[in-house]
This record gives sequence, structure tokens and C-alpha cells, in this order.
Amino acid sequence: MKSDAMPMIRATHAMTWLCVFMIAASVCGVAHAADASVGNCHVGAYRLGDGSVVDVGSSDGAHLRWRREDGTTGLLTSHADGTWTSTLGWTDKPDGIKVAFSDCAEGRIDFAGAHGQRIAFDVTNVRFQGAGVTLAGRLVLPKGHGRVPIVVLVHGSEHMSALDFYSLQRMFPAAGVGVFVYDKRGTGASGGTYTQSFLTLADDAIAAVGEAKRLAGARAGRIGYQGGSEGGWVAPLAAKISPVDFVIVGFGLAVSPLDEDREAIAYDMQREGYGPDVMAKAMQVADASAAILLSNFRSGYDKLDAVKQKYSKEPWFKHVHGDITWALLAWPAAELKQKGPILFAGVPVQYDPMPVLRNLDTPQLWILGGEDADAPSAETIKRLRGLQQAGRPITLAVYPHAEHGMYEFETKPDGTRVDTRNPEGYFAMMRDFILSGKVQDKYGNAVLHDAGAPGRSKD
Repeated sequence: MKSDAMPMIRATHAMTWLCVFMIAASVCGVAHAADASVGNCHVGAYRLGDGSVVDVGSSDGAHLRWRREDGTTGLLTSHADGTWTSTLGWTDKPDGIKVAFSDCAEGRIDFAGAHGQRIAFDVTNVRFQGAGVTLAGRLVLPKGHGRVPIVVLVHGSEHMSALDFYSLQRMFPAAGVGVFVYDKRGTGASGGTYTQSFLTLADDAIAAVGEAKRLAGARAGRIGYQGGSEGGWVAPLAAKISPVDFVIVGFGLAVSPLDEDREAIAYDMQREGYGPDVMAKAMQVADASAAILLSNFRSGYDKLDAVKQKYSKEPWFKHVHGDITWALLAWPAAELKQKGPILFAGVPVQYDPMPVLRNLDTPQLWILGGEDADAPSAETIKRLRGLQQAGRPITLAVYPHAEHGMYEFETKPDGTRVDTRNPEGYFAMMRDFILSGKVQDKYGNAVLHDAGAPGRSKD
């Protein structure tokens, strides 16, 4: 169940179902105490001389990460002379961009030769009541007194602090949109125990909307959700329970978590060029994995051991990854039995999102990647198109060459991917939908299927 933390945040493979396993060994997630960039005084959104915006946010260790509204991004490394140099996306390739900051109080930036000033926002930090726990949140509004739309950012399955790492909490306000961001229960400054119970998380999201409205007061205009990955299950559910004005889903799914893993394994086999005979064998592996999950890790290990013994020496087997099956194949049964029920507490593995989506009147924008290996989009696209034809208010956009987290990528000789940027138009599409409830005709190479204008589909 790959997260992305959110759009505009690096979607590593550590932020999925697999992160849930590895977090126990402190391999993934973000160690707040060890991250020197958290609280860095240069973090902020800056308006450059040409009117464009560059956001500077926290990253790993002593690094910072810049992002632009066009989807470009780079990792900043500091040098002894006070300058910072950038590398392209999440590659280690220099991109030629140099950055310098003024003293913190002055809030100035020199970005690739362009001068800019930190943008001031109206910021209110708050602790509020979720579903039985106290959550830490933040309302960020553009300066002024007028009404603005507000988007509540709904998490993926990551363990990181949204308050520390979500760049959209600055990028949207720089574009005239208010944001309410909060740490998911059991993460960052929020209380409670981490869970992947969609209903519990939906209740927390509903509480966040209420708190955003309370804090914004007369400034609150349209309000809705933006959620990525796991948030694609949570946000529509929250909107069905307690109506909002809009929902944006990025790289989410209209299938169950179990089907997500199965589709990801099928994608693995297709990408490697295997045919129906191998696909049938790989689905036996998926079935064995599902048996363990459905038993809450109490049984099913003999079935998994049998398929491992039968197929582990065949060339295709090493390519079976899925979204969780890889971990079940790699971890000893004794560890799975002990840690699985705790780390996967609350996960509704058979959750069917379709009853909610069939009956949801809230206008929705779904943005999917055509090469998403963690949450393959083909079946979800098919289902969303069917919902559109049934009259549901869904606008669908597909970036053909984007993967999970809505990232374009390069493929290394060994077949692994390294992300380079968000697709052109991705941020602008979300911004436009929040501001007006509509999207324009073109956003980079996105293929648009608009429920409100059937002739607009570009297929």
C-alpha cells in the first residue's frame, strides 16, 4: 500500500506496505530526531522576481529539497562557503542549479540566479481532537482577509510527520489556496497508535475539516480533501460520511488492498515480458500471500512455503514483488507471526471502495500514473470510467509515464527506477480544481477524461 506521503514528496518504496515491515528495524520512515533539516530556517516558499514560486522543504539529513510548480525538483547540499548545489530529482546527477540564502530573518533566496523573497502566510498551529486521540495540526492561509478555498491533506501509509515534510502546506497557499495539514495518529506530534484502519482515519480527516473551518472562520470558502495512495481510500470514505465540496485523489485505487497486491504482481510479470503460463504461477504466489493476510498472520505459511519450494528456482520468481508479497517471501514465518498482527493492525485488506464511490455525489478529481508498479492503475481507470458513464461527478487524469507518487523516472540498466520530477501540470491541475471545481484542457501530457464534458476525453 504505497504511500507517497503526498504529491510533491518523494514516493520511496519505503512508504508502502513494505515500510510497515521495515519500520520495526528503523530502516524506513523519517527519523525526526536525526533529521537536521527539520526546523531549518530556510524552509519556506519563495516568490521569485518573475512571479514564480520555488518551495524549499526538509529532506533527509542536512539536505533540503526545492520544488517548483511545474514539477521540477532537486536535492540541495550545503557547502562551506554558504552556497548550496542541486542534483536532479532523486538522481545523483548535478543539474547546474546553485542556491544561496540570506540570514534567516531577511528571508531572501538566490535561486539559479533569480532573486526571491520568502512568502509570509497566516499560520495557526493547533492540537485538536480526532477520533479519540489528540492530533497536531496546522492551518496555513494566504495573507489577507478574503475567503479562500481550503484543502485538508490526507495521508498515505507513511510514518513521517506531515507537519515537517508536506510541501503542499506552502505551495497551495502560495497559489491562493488555504491548507490544513496534520500529523497522522501515531506519527509526528500526534497522539494515538498508528493504524491503517480506513474508517478510523476517515473519522480523523472529518475532525480535521471541522477544525479547519473553526480556525478559518469567515475566511473559509470551498473545503475538501486531497489524498494520495492510501488517502485514495480514506478521503472518499470521509466525504461520504460527512460531505465536503471536493475530493482529489492522487495515485489511489478503486480496488481492495488485496487486489492491489495481486495487480502489482501481475504488473511485475508483464513488465518482464512473461506470458499467461508464468502469470498463472505468479497468481498462486499471490493467493498464498493473501491466505496469510486473511488469517491475520495466524496461518497459511505452509501454502506459501509450498509455492516457494515449487517455483523459487524458476527465473520469473525473483521478479515477484507486488506491494506486500515481497515481504512475506523474505521474512521468516516466526517474525511474520509476531510482528504482522501489530504492524498491520486495522488494515481492511478486503475493503471494497466501490460502494462508496458509486454513491458519492462529491465532485472528484482522480490523477493516476500509467506506469505505477505499486498501485497499478488499469483496473482503477476502468472502474472510474464506468462510474463516469453512470453519472458520477468524477474527472480522471492519467499521466502515461508516471509511477507511484506521480513521479516521472529514469530506468537504470538493472531495471530499477529513479525518480526525476512530478509531471508538468500536475500541481496546476490540483490547484485549478480546488479553486474552481474545474480543470482546463491541457496539463502537460495528461490524458483527461472529464465527466462533465464527454467529448473532452483524449483517448
